[in-house]
Amino acid sequence: MSKKYLSDIEIAQQANMLPVADIAKEWGILDDELEMYGKYKAKISLDIFNRLQDRPDGKLVLVTAINPTPAGEGKSTTTVGLGQALNKIGKKACIALREPSLGPVFGVKGGAAGGGYAQVVPMEDINLHFTGDMHAITTAHNLLSAAIDNHIHQGNALNIDLNQIVWKRVLDMNDRALREVIVALGPKSNGVARQDGFMITVASEVMAALCLATSLMDLKERFGRMIVAYSNEGKAITAADLNVHGAMTMLMKDAIKPNIVQTLENTPALIHGGPFANIAHGCNTIMATKLGLKLGEYLVTEAGFGADLGAEKFLDIKCRYGNLKPAAVVVVATIRALKMHGGVAKNNLGEENVEALQNGFVNLQKQVENIKKYNLPVMVAVNKFVSDTDAEVNKLIEMCQAAGVEVALNECWEKGGEGGAEMAQTLVNLIDSQESNFKPIYEVEATIEDKVNSIVTKIYGGEGVIFTPKAKKEMKRLVELGLDKLPICMAKTQYSLSDDPTLLGAPKGFTVTVREVRVSAGAGFIVCLTGDIMTMPGLPKVPAAERMDIDSDGNISGLF
Repeated sequence: MSKKYLSDIEIAQQANMLPVADIAKEWGILDDELEMYGKYKAKISLDIFNRLQDRPDGKLVLVTAINPTPAGEGKSTTTVGLGQALNKIGKKACIALREPSLGPVFGVKGGAAGGGYAQVVPMEDINLHFTGDMHAITTAHNLLSAAIDNHIHQGNALNIDLNQIVWKRVLDMNDRALREVIVALGPKSNGVARQDGFMITVASEVMAALCLATSLMDLKERFGRMIVAYSNEGKAITAADLNVHGAMTMLMKDAIKPNIVQTLENTPALIHGGPFANIAHGCNTIMATKLGLKLGEYLVTEAGFGADLGAEKFLDIKCRYGNLKPAAVVVVATIRALKMHGGVAKNNLGEENVEALQNGFVNLQKQVENIKKYNLPVMVAVNKFVSDTDAEVNKLIEMCQAAGVEVALNECWEKGGEGGAEMAQTLVNLIDSQESNFKPIYEVEATIEDKVNSIVTKIYGGEGVIFTPKAKKEMKRLVELGLDKLPICMAKTQYSLSDDPTLLGAPKGFTVTVREVRVSAGAGFIVCLTGDIMTMPGLPKVPAAERMDIDSDGNISGLF
């Protein structure tokens, strides 16, 4: 008879949570530095950075993965489990994660707080309104949107070209009907009618700027630099030109403070910020990461999707702005996902298939090679599923060893930190034995074309890049504006190393087409759009929201 496993939310609701104030005290956070949001959530005052500035940093560990598949990889579960496991083996470790977006929570994905016995809690709060950061970001963004239309209505002194307004509105929900809208219909008092659209909040440049800011005043400066439109003369119009960047920053005065919660095993978890990984850079805030490095010996964090997107942006964008140097990288893989990369359909993944595993291994191998190009120590964590057979597990470990990469089993989903002890010890040994000589994959002073080409050829394994005439025109404008010497943020499908989501494994001989180039001058990167990347997702035929409910006692079901 097969073993019955509790659902994630059932496990979370049975958690033995400690008051977060007790956890904070144990980790050296003062009472005056905590701003409580109930018993189990708190924000941490920015004053803590001054107090801890002379304390040496711990070791930064990045958790990334193979290209994701519908079979699942368990990157967040591994991040949480690894933090718990490091504490189990006597190390002092905390974790830093992104905040979930309500769009995916109610859409396909459901909640995002790890899984099994490697979760962050209170899971319901984290997945829903948490401490209000998403609402603050949405409001600050839409304040700027309102200021643009008001400026035009009041006479348009900046001579904004209505056809060149690049700042859309945002909402933290999957709502495809809002992708393209007409605003200011009706009487003249409603403003000047024009075409507009909405993005999901986590695609907002306000979110990206928050995650790359190093202080409140740095955030204000980033807001001021944000380009919202171009004038009829071709001049870039910024939030500072509209004089609302100060008010936007005021709205973010609490949101900029890192949030602290805990894992199921009471490991501190800093959950702060959450930009999309296939549109923006997909990492939690620099401030939460830097705080975690001051609190413990190890700070375990993650970057969105596979290593070709999340890790590349973490290393080439976040580490540049935060002056961060990872000690090691963990690449998560599942046998199920590798079998999909090897050609197996999702409904056949329960069957043993060593040959497909061998065929799909090329994706893992490529992602490991990519990390090595940054001169970083790397290991593989095999996130074990109960359906994996001994033959498959042994073959994957054998292939990793033959490829010269450290590998460990990760059974945190089923066993919590105890199930990751081997993984944690392997990581500690790796860091102790191999030096990190981290170096980004390109120099920011290179041309846009050269920077994109470096990512495509070195990381994706492609032959080169095709820029559409539209993209070339936009790049020329960025050079004229002096905004071309910024890191690159590729907007690409997460499912493939290429820009074609159907090309699994490690495709060869492909080119990547950049169809559009935008600048996020406040966040501080250039976005290159490829394929059909959506900035406002839609709901599926049966949204996750339809499985969710709450009873008269306030008990939530179906969240994950």
